[in-house]
Amino acid sequence: MSAASGPPVLPMLAVAGKMPSGAGWSYELKWDGIRVIAEVDDGVCRLWSRNSHDVSGGYPELIGLAEAPGLRLPAVLDGEIVTLDENGAPSFGLLQRRMHVRDPRQLRHLIIEVPVSVRVFDVLRFDGEWLLDATYDDRRGLLDSLDIGDPFWEVPPALTDGEVALNQSAEQGLEGVVAKRRKSRYLPGRRSADWIKVKPVKTRDVILCGWHPGEGNREGRIGSFYCGAYDDNGELVLIGKVGSGLDFATLDLLSAELRDLEIDHPAFDPTGIPSTDRRRAHWLDPVLVAEVTYSGWAADSRLRHPVWRGLRLDIDPQSVRVDRD
Repeated sequence: MSAASGPPVLPMLAVAGKMPSGAGWSYELKWDGIRVIAEVDDGVCRLWSRNSHDVSGGYPELIGLAEAPGLRLPAVLDGEIVTLDENGAPSFGLLQRRMHVRDPRQLRHLIIEVPVSVRVFDVLRFDGEWLLDATYDDRRGLLDSLDIGDPFWEVPPALTDGEVALNQSAEQGLEGVVAKRRKSRYLPGRRSADWIKVKPVKTRDVILCGWHPGEGNREGRIGSFYCGAYDDNGELVLIGKVGSGLDFATLDLLSAELRDLEIDHPAFDPTGIPSTDRRRAHWLDPVLVAEVTYSGWAADSRLRHPVWRGLRLDIDPQSVRVDRD
């Protein structure tokens, strides 16, 4: 495989919606991980993130896919890097410990402490032939027939009943379900209603715009984050404040990450924040995205009951919109 300037294809994206039903749909469990396009050829496996970064160096245990016996090259697969917690559920918080690390010495320990694997859900190129215009059924049939034979790469089953899939997702602590139209083509880089993501709880991306010091057992640490998103005019606006779900290990990690991102003035209009809070706040360059769960929107256009899930380093902050539901 020659040096590449970018991924061979951008991942197709799903829209949020209600669970469709009928014989025309297939259902896949949604994993709480990092979307990755795997490009395999000439004994090399290159891994591309959703925002087109080559992340192969951070996951050396995954590049053995190049030697998979059942994969005819050149090949391109679509999937998600995940790590599991002690209960066997995907943990995006644990996965964050691997995201920035490229130093081989650190990786030798992390490979053991934070093992990762890939859940594969699509095959886009096989034996040199592109399959983007093939139906989902045809691509999925090929994927299910492959004997990849690599312990770090797994093809989870597709299900035929959406409600069963959603219940199974909740029982396993997963993010939800992606319903896929069986006759659909693969649309690179596009968000299509042919793929519908359904979640048992509401989740959304937010931009970290600042933080407020903690009190009590969080004194001296971050207490909560000011969360923003871009409105229809392209202006960054405050949509909430999240503190729940932040444990001490996460806070210590974030404190180190945010040290170089502090700015003198907020990047949004802070008039809705009490002046005493404004004086204590630490403002951030709005370049980091996090994912939160929430129960809805309050009358003041802020998120109700937001709970921290983790940083989303694969998301472009400019793509985070208010989009109130």
